[in-house]
Amino acid sequence: MSRDGDGLGNDDLGRDDLGRDEILTEEMLWDRIPEVTGEERAETYYELSARIFARGQYDEALALAETARDIYSELGASSHSEGLAQAYSAIGYNLNQLKRMDEAATAMSKAVELLRENKSPIALELACTLGEWWYSSKNYEKVIETMYECAQEHIVDGNNIGAANDMHLIGCAQRELKNYEEAIICFQEARATFKAEKEVLHVARCDQKIASCFNELGDGEKALEAARKAMDVFETGHDHRRETFALYEYGRAEINLGKLEDGLSTLDNVLQVTAEEDTKDFDFIIEIETRMATVMRQLGRNEEADEVERRLASVKEALN
Repeated sequence: MSRDGDGLGNDDLGRDDLGRDEILTEEMLWDRIPEVTGEERAETYYELSARIFARGQYDEALALAETARDIYSELGASSHSEGLAQAYSAIGYNLNQLKRMDEAATAMSKAVELLRENKSPIALELACTLGEWWYSSKNYEKVIETMYECAQEHIVDGNNIGAANDMHLIGCAQRELKNYEEAIICFQEARATFKAEKEVLHVARCDQKIASCFNELGDGEKALEAARKAMDVFETGHDHRRETFALYEYGRAEINLGKLEDGLSTLDNVLQVTAEEDTKDFDFIIEIETRMATVMRQLGRNEEADEVERRLASVKEALN
């Protein structure tokens, strides 16, 4: 659930948090609720939430995690803050599964805050997850704030790849905010670290994003160079999905350079590959064909552009 796959979340909650040697069944946990009070009662609700989360019953698991949170909150003592943080993280993971992203990120933010107060090493892992959730909820300013803190902590810990991943996500957020120059700086910093660590595919991911930003800035030459590098690596590494995205940026760069026929041909190649995938990425297909229609009009092929736009209108209506 976190970038490194070992954060504090409901996927970690199958352990015996109740401090007992025996294995407690779900039925036994339900039977215990009337018999226990205070922290033990909160732990029981938390463990039940974990069991039910594992079955994919997220609404019920959420309610149980919220009950655990409420009990810990009522107890109030600082000694219970780790349990309260666990409850908030469980709430966050359930809300995430229910696609209630803003609420999930808010709950996880509280968990991170509590764990950082206790100087828990788990706080950094959850903070990385939080940054990704802020990104999913399109709260890009929060992404930048959260991941910058993570990057600083990763640097202190000597985790260079972790810091590079953080900078990459900051770059993605800056790009979404249309801060393309700032995004390029972030991607270049991440790229340098990935290169030093010989993470070749990650270097290419940065090159593809750099090409995208240069295309947005209208710098076709630099976009073409970065896209070409990404394409070469992805082709060599047989990462055909990412190769397609890099090829898309290459086509955009050709168009920015005034090579309209070449660019249109490149985009058509991207379209053919994308359309043949088993799972159709209609948003990407619409983006490609919309750009192709624009080029067609520049080339005086208005009837073809009209037909593309007519067809895409039907697709957009079906999507929305």
